[in-house]
Amino acid sequence: MASRRTRIGLVAGGLGAYWPQFPELLPQLQASARRVSERFAELDCEVVDVGFISDPHEGAAAAEKLRLADCDLIVGFLTTYMTASMLVPVAQRSGAPVLLLNLQPTEAMDHASFDTGAWLAYCGACPLPEMANAFERSGITFRSVSGYVEDERAWARIERWIKAAGVRAAFRHGRHGLLGHLYPGMMDVSTDPTLVSAQLGGHVEILEIDDLRVRVEKVSSVETDTRLTEAREIFALDDSVKPDDLRWACQVSVGMDRLVEDFQLDTLAYYHRGLDGETHERVAAGMILGASLLTARGIPAAGEYELRTSLAMLVMDRLGAGGSFTELQALNFRDNVVEMGHDGPAHLAISSAKPLLRGLGVYHGKRGWGVSVEFDVAHGPVTCLGLGQLRDGSFRLIASEGQVVPGPLLAIGNTTSRVDFGQDPGEWTDAWSASGVAHHWALGTGHRVAELRAVADLLSLDLQVIP
Repeated sequence: MASRRTRIGLVAGGLGAYWPQFPELLPQLQASARRVSERFAELDCEVVDVGFISDPHEGAAAAEKLRLADCDLIVGFLTTYMTASMLVPVAQRSGAPVLLLNLQPTEAMDHASFDTGAWLAYCGACPLPEMANAFERSGITFRSVSGYVEDERAWARIERWIKAAGVRAAFRHGRHGLLGHLYPGMMDVSTDPTLVSAQLGGHVEILEIDDLRVRVEKVSSVETDTRLTEAREIFALDDSVKPDDLRWACQVSVGMDRLVEDFQLDTLAYYHRGLDGETHERVAAGMILGASLLTARGIPAAGEYELRTSLAMLVMDRLGAGGSFTELQALNFRDNVVEMGHDGPAHLAISSAKPLLRGLGVYHGKRGWGVSVEFDVAHGPVTCLGLGQLRDGSFRLIASEGQVVPGPLLAIGNTTSRVDFGQDPGEWTDAWSASGVAHHWALGTGHRVAELRAVADLLSLDLQVIP
């Protein structure tokens, strides 16, 4: 299933009254608009460029084109002064978030040689307060980036908004699988699927363990052999891995791929208890390998029926941070780190080394046995992201930045990382827990709070940052 590319609607403009007065101005501004369009195309997004507008009539025509394009973000490029009446209809009709750009041609004017026409090419800042006032009075939320056309600082900020628009699109168009049933007693984990669609968009597909079982049973020996070869290439195999358990995990993995394809899923959260080694228990116990492979492909999979964490993992994945299923494991007051990770699915793309498959005779707190993934997240800056839910049902993003540092880790088939948050581990743990985050979250690479602020803005969610 091909992932939908982020769709950006781009309209540039300036005041048409200038063109007969300063004949060289419009070609210069149009060249800047073409360059901005090229830069957007380089950001791996689909650009719907409706061209250059010079008056409210052209603005209305552009608004209709962008309304039909179903964009994830509308970008208005203020090349020089233009009236608010040219852009307000674009914002009103599209229904998409709006980003205004004020990018002048270079860092500064050449004051000694510039005449009025040359100055007007640098006058994109002039209409920005006008747009802000008109948008406020029209009930339109907007954000802006000011700089110059080749200003990498400005483009770094623009890219945050593009990534955030990609996250918004992933939720608006997303299909999220919820397979099995709630882990008994996990009150923090339960999530109303209707609230996901209401607040974030998309659809939650309720799945049964038999939806997977039937597909697993139809997997051929040849398909299993192929997946087994793939697994041996991707993972290091511990001596504890039993060949039959690995083969079963590979068969289940192929079945999971079919499940995702048949239901067109973008995420998957799962749990099934089972009993005494019967088929359903074995299917559920065999999902870790397949869930990790799906997550590495950009289809986050989380155990323990953790729908909100699979969504948090999706956010991190779309930001390029990976996003691995995580919870607290222990506090290390000697080394000043928080040890966190989880048994089960992991984002293989952010492993510090070749991930390991370890055979387990028992899954702690769960029924079944088989193979589990073990690795440490790549050392360096990381961000924890949880999708919390408040008493009124509203969602909140909760984030904290730290550093994964080297040191001793448990060899128990879990993803485990030592995270230094620059403070007493106990104080950080108290503050993190008090935020209302559930006991699972996504752990991704890089410091991502700046990007998450943009995501929260476009999703109309609060963001709480734990220092």
